[in-house]
Amino acid sequence: MFRIRFHGRGGHGMKTASRIVGTAAFLEGYYVQDFPLYGAERRGAPITAYTRISNEPVLERGIVTEPDVVIIADDSLIEDPQANPLRGVITSTLILVNTTSTDIKEKLNVNGPTNTIDITGISLEIIGKGAAISAAIAGATCKILGIIKLENVKMGIIKELQIIGISKEVIEKNIEAAVKSFDALPSYKILPREITTPVTSKIFTISYQEPSISSPSVYASGNIVERQTGKWRIFKPIINLDECNKCWICFVRCPEGVISLDDDEYPYIDYEHCKGCLICHEECPVKAITVEREAHKGG
Repeated sequence: MFRIRFHGRGGHGMKTASRIVGTAAFLEGYYVQDFPLYGAERRGAPITAYTRISNEPVLERGIVTEPDVVIIADDSLIEDPQANPLRGVITSTLILVNTTSTDIKEKLNVNGPTNTIDITGISLEIIGKGAAISAAIAGATCKILGIIKLENVKMGIIKELQIIGISKEVIEKNIEAAVKSFDALPSYKILPREITTPVTSKIFTISYQEPSISSPSVYASGNIVERQTGKWRIFKPIINLDECNKCWICFVRCPEGVISLDDDEYPYIDYEHCKGCLICHEECPVKAITVEREAHKGG
């Protein structure tokens, strides 16, 4: 059995990537299982998805604890203790990182095989700004597995993107991005293995408790300031103060409250917590806010 774990952020399309890989493997003749695991269901928040591929019916359940392949769609997740993408990694685990960094292998600090590819750059070039990178990630994953033909990758993309209502034109661009990612990587032909720590299922019977006991209550003060959610960002808004007319629309419309006003009533952005939703860019009436792709965030 092949066990694949995808780590990304909300909006990357990791759930869809896992489904494309699963569908492509099914078309190849394998038994498959795929499912996501969400934390906070919001754009930019860490998300994990899993795909199992086997020659026999997949009876294993639960999260993938010892992955054969780990896909990291954002290099900032490597040092995020909440995401912890390297948990359960063993010597034979193949790690693929979407990054432009040249020293990512040192940051990973693992003994197993690793590879990198600029999936975001490929998607921006072919699909355009704001596109999910799911198809390109799926193409890269299928290539390194070495068991799925490109033709079935394309069919998997068509089937999964049609389900979520993507237009034919955009699907074709996603296929092009997947093909470019597929061709850019070597095939490792990973050997399936049995898991060393068996996954067991337990049935728990939970007795009824009064709401005063069973309903959660939060007494601690908020800690969101301590979470540097700016690491969630893919694109970075930049305010050009020479063009700003101090209308304050960006300040009012920012959903996270990370835009403040200085003593001269010009807006400024708290980049440690700006998640890059780009609403400020869209709402600015004089287009004083431009957008740049975020620089390497891994360290």
